[in-house]
Amino acid sequence: MICFPNAKINIGLRILEKRPDGFHNLETVFYPFGLSDILEFVEDSSLNDEICQLKTTGLPIRTSSENNLVVKAYILMNQQKKLPGIQIHLHKIIPMGAGLGGVSSDAAFMIKKLDEVNKIGLRLAEMEKLAAAVGSDCPFFLRNTPVFAFGSGNRFREINLDLSGYYLVIVLPDIHISTQEAYSLVTPAKPDQSLYNLINLPLNSWKETIMNDFEVSIFNKFPEIRKIKEQLYHLGAEFASMSGSGSAVYGIFKTPPQNMGIIEKYFYWQGKM
Repeated sequence: MICFPNAKINIGLRILEKRPDGFHNLETVFYPFGLSDILEFVEDSSLNDEICQLKTTGLPIRTSSENNLVVKAYILMNQQKKLPGIQIHLHKIIPMGAGLGGVSSDAAFMIKKLDEVNKIGLRLAEMEKLAAAVGSDCPFFLRNTPVFAFGSGNRFREINLDLSGYYLVIVLPDIHISTQEAYSLVTPAKPDQSLYNLINLPLNSWKETIMNDFEVSIFNKFPEIRKIKEQLYHLGAEFASMSGSGSAVYGIFKTPPQNMGIIEKYFYWQGKM
């Protein structure tokens, strides 16, 4: 089985309050796009049942194999039905620690494809519960359609948002931002209007109405990231924002931008939404 776990961007991100369990209630819009990893797994009769071995290529992965979320997804699925031993090959293309959800996507696709191949027959709600135990962003990638997300980011409402006529540019500076540190710098507050309503406004009004609460503190600490956002607007973006807690910044354009300028010195990806 081979599949292509894709990335996402956050359109708006409001941190509402800190919960007693240490997590935060938030609201955001998850929007999937085409930058993808490659995930392959095959049954291996030389391995005992309930054993998986992971090989990784592409971008270097900081975590050990046993702590990789793909392996954790296999372990959770094995609790639903005894699974055969498998060999897993994960080729990383989506940059990690960028706010693009690539690691969560890998785990979610693993859950979905293990269910399919082994005919386990879990309902979507059951898979989402397992995915939430792996990571907060994971359940989204089981649906993989634009959603308004709330709670800790694992509860969803359907929205009617189609940006397929636009172009997306992702820019990633060589800056690593700890998610824990990013949350520690934000003062939670409930906005006057929910993002669930603001996302229905015309795209050309988002610049003034939709914001990512992480940007103020992150931009103060890393002004280089602010400059990337400014450059995307200079290139003609209808809307630009940091995704998640960063450090990736994206711009949404009516037509593919030309003469990328300073952006060309960074990792960047562009394509249709």
